[in-house]
Amino acid sequence: MSGNGNAAATAEEDTPKMRVIRVGTRKSQLARIQTDSVVATLKALYPGLQFEIIAMSTTGDKILDTALSKIGEKSLFTKELEHALERNEVDLVVHSLKDLPTVLPPGFTIGAVCKRESPYDAVVFHPKFVGKTLETLPEKSVVGTSSLRRAAQLQRKFPHLEFRNIRGNLNTRLRKLDELQEFSAIILAAAGLQRMGWQNRVGQILHPEECMYAVGQEGGCSVPVAVHTAIKDGQLYLTGGVWSLNGAETMQDTMQTTIHVPVQHEDGPEDDPQLVGITARNIPRQPQLAAENLGISLATLLLNKGAKNILDVARQLNEAH
Repeated sequence: MSGNGNAAATAEEDTPKMRVIRVGTRKSQLARIQTDSVVATLKALYPGLQFEIIAMSTTGDKILDTALSKIGEKSLFTKELEHALERNEVDLVVHSLKDLPTVLPPGFTIGAVCKRESPYDAVVFHPKFVGKTLETLPEKSVVGTSSLRRAAQLQRKFPHLEFRNIRGNLNTRLRKLDELQEFSAIILAAAGLQRMGWQNRVGQILHPEECMYAVGQEGGCSVPVAVHTAIKDGQLYLTGGVWSLNGAETMQDTMQTTIHVPVQHEDGPEDDPQLVGITARNIPRQPQLAAENLGISLATLLLNKGAKNILDVARQLNEAH
């Protein structure tokens, strides 16, 4: 018996162990769903690897009684995961792009961007207002959002509504909407509702003329900055805008650039493969540079037209209140 046991142990030792990739994520249900999806894709691509998901709470998850714009921290939903990467406790992390800081910490890169879901915002209505739109809600109806970007744009577009802060994960915010009788509707990311399987709660999709979407953490949580992008006939169109907190002042403009990405490109970009924090080895350098320069040019244009003053006042007012 001992001989058989030794043989089994030797065979086990000779069997190569699968390499384990540790994947960091937030503990929220939506974060886990997104991470599970990424891991499933990685498993299909690398069947010889094993993946372990390590979930943790972030500052943004823990402080739920304060508006994000008031907390005064950068990397609210990423800092703890960044520290885990630095300490080699995880090998990679999965984030929503909108939660990433504008400038990544030294030594970090965005190694992959998954296929884009809808970038638009969605309106979820209280059950008694199902069938309504923001335009047809009664005067002084209260709409909940945790985003200054959304509130500023929508306040300008729908001045008959009141916009009030609401915090918590998707489950918490939907429960507050349905049970507290405080909100007539709340604004959430359409992609999050889609991934949670709650498409039936979407009462209205907000299009760019109503509410442009977030671009990473440009400006952080304390100022209203938004964009809309489109590619048509080899042209990349970028519309950007800034708003005062109450939406009364705004500065917007659109620029475009030629961008050509071959259907097949095997060699990858030359020189330093990282642009705006993203390592994209299978995309040629020219369209990446064109996109980056377009963003810089539009930002410079808006700043020269007075956007900086709007943002400075918005930041000061937000800190004062």
